[in-house]
Amino acid sequence: MKSVRAAVVQAAPVVFDRERTLAKLADLTREAADLGAGIVLFPEAFLSAYPKGLDFGARVGMRTPEGREDFRRYFESAVEIPGPASEALGKSASSAKVTLVVGVIEREGGTLYCAVLFFGPNGALLGKHRKLMPTAAERLVWGFGDGSTLPVIDTPFGRLGAVICWENYMPLLRMAMYAKGVEIYCAPTADDRDTWLSTLRHIALEGRCFVLSACQYLTRGDCPEDYAAVQGNDPKTILMRGGSAILGPLGTVLAGPNFEGEAILVADLDMGEIARGKYDFDVSGHYARPDIFRLLVNEEPQRPVVFVREAAGAEGGMREAAPAREEGGDDG
Repeated sequence: MKSVRAAVVQAAPVVFDRERTLAKLADLTREAADLGAGIVLFPEAFLSAYPKGLDFGARVGMRTPEGREDFRRYFESAVEIPGPASEALGKSASSAKVTLVVGVIEREGGTLYCAVLFFGPNGALLGKHRKLMPTAAERLVWGFGDGSTLPVIDTPFGRLGAVICWENYMPLLRMAMYAKGVEIYCAPTADDRDTWLSTLRHIALEGRCFVLSACQYLTRGDCPEDYAAVQGNDPKTILMRGGSAILGPLGTVLAGPNFEGEAILVADLDMGEIARGKYDFDVSGHYARPDIFRLLVNEEPQRPVVFVREAAGAEGGMREAAPAREEGGDDG
């Protein structure tokens, strides 16, 4: 049976510094490749930051000038697709000859999105997933994804997808991924609690898939001096403590969790384990009851502005222009 070595990178970006973070990511990707990895996963919002502890100056009915400046800095360090930063990520993948899965803050128009990008070993962008449901104060700074970016991508070693952080607590989203045949389920996160491992184990058992989870190991010292985190200014203060892990289709922990510092965790994925697991449980197949339960998934892009043009014909009716589908909007 085919197998692949997977690596999850537990590290911090250079917060709000896109170019230095890209350089660090390239080094870490090469290091993972030197360990034999064919697929490399980075944490949620690795480029350019998961702004742990910031409030962006928001109160009910109020915003502060300082908070607006924090958002400007975050906005300017985000990634445009296509753009120089996404091209640099592709070069990191091709240079290391790996499939690269990385959490980014994507900028489109005036909105930021928490996203995951997939790059092939030739550097091509294979797809994109935007986080559907930002959690709590994340909604101050991130927009909402839609069903057009839920890819499960065919790769030489298996079908690859990603669900971000607390999206993994959305059972219908998980079911959609299982129905698309996800085999290597990436769960980049900012959740560093002890309970996260039980979430990963449940997903592995439920989906009979491999689960890769990467979380940052972030200290106050990784952030700018004027980073007004609620945790204070001691550079040794740990803002995120990691907890990255790799699990097999029967819930076996293959690597991690690691709470000790920056690290690269690796494990060999025997893809035959998926069929062995689905022998007695296939949640979207022989263990489903479609006569009782059915899930409808809307994969159409949800655009706030749709331009129309006058249609040909005697009645002079209107018809909607057919915009191009977003990259990564199908199942790979």
